Amino acid sequence: MKPYLPLVALAALGVSLAASAQPLPKGTALKPPADAGAQPDVPVDLMKAVTKRLSADDFEGRAPSTAIEPKVLDYIVAQFKAAGLQPGNRGQWLQPVPTVEITASDYTPLKVSGAAASLSFKPGDDYVASSYRVTPKSQVQDSELVFVGYGINAPELGWNDYAGLDMKGKTAVILVNDPDYAMEGEQGLFKGRRMTYYGRWTYKFEEAARQGATAALIVHDTFPAAYGWNVVNSSWTGAQYSVQTPNDAMDQTVANGWIQKPVAEAILKASGKDLAALTKAAQTKGFRPVPLGLKVSFGFDNAIRRSTSNNVVGVLPGKSRPDEVVLYSAHWDHLGHCTPQGGKPNDDICNGAVDNADGVAALTAIAKMNAETGPAERSQVFVALTLEESGLLGSEFYGANPIYPLDHTVGGVNMDALLPAGRAKSYTQTGGDKSELGDLYLAALKARGLTDVPEDHPERGGYYRSDHFSLAKRGVPMFNVERSGDLMNGGTAAGEKAAQDYTDNRYHAPADEYSENWDWSGITQDVELFYDLGRTLADGTMWPNWRAGDEFRAIRDKAIHDRDCAAATKGCNTK
Repeated sequence: MKPYLPLVALAALGVSLAASAQPLPKGTALKPPADAGAQPDVPVDLMKAVTKRLSADDFEGRAPSTAIEPKVLDYIVAQFKAAGLQPGNRGQWLQPVPTVEITASDYTPLKVSGAAASLSFKPGDDYVASSYRVTPKSQVQDSELVFVGYGINAPELGWNDYAGLDMKGKTAVILVNDPDYAMEGEQGLFKGRRMTYYGRWTYKFEEAARQGATAALIVHDTFPAAYGWNVVNSSWTGAQYSVQTPNDAMDQTVANGWIQKPVAEAILKASGKDLAALTKAAQTKGFRPVPLGLKVSFGFDNAIRRSTSNNVVGVLPGKSRPDEVVLYSAHWDHLGHCTPQGGKPNDDICNGAVDNADGVAALTAIAKMNAETGPAERSQVFVALTLEESGLLGSEFYGANPIYPLDHTVGGVNMDALLPAGRAKSYTQTGGDKSELGDLYLAALKARGLTDVPEDHPERGGYYRSDHFSLAKRGVPMFNVERSGDLMNGGTAAGEKAAQDYTDNRYHAPADEYSENWDWSGITQDVELFYDLGRTLADGTMWPNWRAGDEFRAIRDKAIHDRDCAAATKGCNTK
């Protein structure tokens, strides 16, 4: 979990998921089933026990792919069994996640050359870079530089920053965020101040690779990036992790990186152009890429380590529509050993009690509540994910290799870092009202006398920074709701104080430890809401889609169309 994330965020059955399954309904309204019983009590003592155990010192901070992982997995599996779950991966509890760790070193300067210019920029101070490619050396040599605006290709919006350009052999210079980030409201083509997926740096690198670029360099600017250069520099120093692929990611760019804004200004000036003027032009629909008449060269060596971690998967099979799946998730991993801080110079264990032992505890509690209630109409899958702290890799692997087909996955609820504080008067949807799941969410709040409030700092793109995103970008609507800081006891002052204390003193630090003095009332409120959202979805007939115009709508539409065509007796007319 990142420090500016919300406080809370949003497999095989013994039943065939054959292509002959019946088409699923697409209703947009959802009501609880008429025979729905009272919600079971939240097992708070269970959550306390699981959180305390997972964050104990002898679990060494739950670093994945280390000697401690089997001990952590054995404990989670035992808790899933005790909660009433069945093994969720074709009779097995674990889903292996193969990863690759790449540590770059021996960077050369980033050199830019042209008829009237020769510039050189230092690694770390001026630029950072790495590669997804599993290769001992990454070298960009005399690659043509092209300014591609925000690096966005969004057909549903009629926007293509790469229009008319073959990027083979070229390096893209890309602006951070999306074109209307500076607006106060959310009325722009790209939702104004609220960041869309197109504004995320991960998307920009992925799109550059799809366009065939040799390399991609994002221009850092503190406000639209939401963090300073120090964060970029530290984040891109040391080991970088990714999921192993059969082709060792050779379909990706040779190198991805960031350059300081003054570096970009100097490069543009050397090409006879102005960064501010081109930035303004790039914010207008119809912008076309601008060749800079310059070439760039840089490189670095890579130390490569391959390893395997594991997701833990359990299931409660549905009683009438077992091939339709509702997914619940929380990540089990944390940082392992880390730098001692504060008054405990010998404490080098980042225990991760809030991040995310209590999320796994909530996941286990919801599994137990559902098991005690009895089978839902749809199957419910519970996944304790690995490698969230390394870049959402456990969920990314599940999304790319789903145990339960994504076109049969109705939606889901993700739980990440539940703050031990009081009950709140309101909740918020991180990412805004992106999907029809919002209808269910608002109904659940109304039934509880709670309200929905706008997200703080929508420009930071919080929706794209936790495990649910790996499913969302593949078309599965996922809940990402958070308890607001307006507490029933103490109001916003108390809520902001609790959140700031955690961020300043415990986030990703040894002080993130379990305490017998925690206030569990807010976490209990979260679990009550999460149970309601998931269970109502599992017992209902809703097949939610993204709102019209959302960046994930097209992939969901295609998945539903393809699934229904496969299920139709005579197939579909695809014309």
